[in-house]
Amino acid sequence: MNVIQTSIPEALILEPKVFGDERGFFYESYNEREFSKYTGVNVRFVQDNHSRSAKNVLRGLHYQIQQPQGKLVRVTVGEVYDVAVDIRRSSPTFGKWTATVLSDQNKRMLWVPPGFAHGFLVTSDYAEFIYKTTDYWAPAFERCIAWNDPELAIPWPLQGEPALSNKDRNGLPFKTSEVFP
Repeated sequence: MNVIQTSIPEALILEPKVFGDERGFFYESYNEREFSKYTGVNVRFVQDNHSRSAKNVLRGLHYQIQQPQGKLVRVTVGEVYDVAVDIRRSSPTFGKWTATVLSDQNKRMLWVPPGFAHGFLVTSDYAEFIYKTTDYWAPAFERCIAWNDPELAIPWPLQGEPALSNKDRNGLPFKTSEVFP
């Protein structure tokens, strides 16, 4: 496994070792021992989620203010522009974001630690997005920061207007959102 540092030290891009030939490929998408060894992060994942979205669907920026979730995210079909925003007030990177392209071709994963808001934009015709979480979904604690917040100024690679859920359409400005201490 290759670990790539992002502009936010705790958010990490992971590249698995892929074995491929004319028949196809094989890679280990998760191994607790290897994940811990290469990232220095010791977590227990309790839930796996899988979504499929069409081109230009934008999901985010989501987080849970209680029961915060760390997420190990990847794409198995298609491509997304994936974003993690540090919303820990005590962090030196508070209010900063990092982004990477995740795809079925590059097989990269992104470790999004607890205390971050997360979102993605589908840039292919459709994408299947799979992620592990360190805590259970808790709708009562779910929050959403506006994807187009001018203070964050995330340069989403949009082609026209994004397809949004009501929750994402009604995301709050970053400066008035609940954040972590």
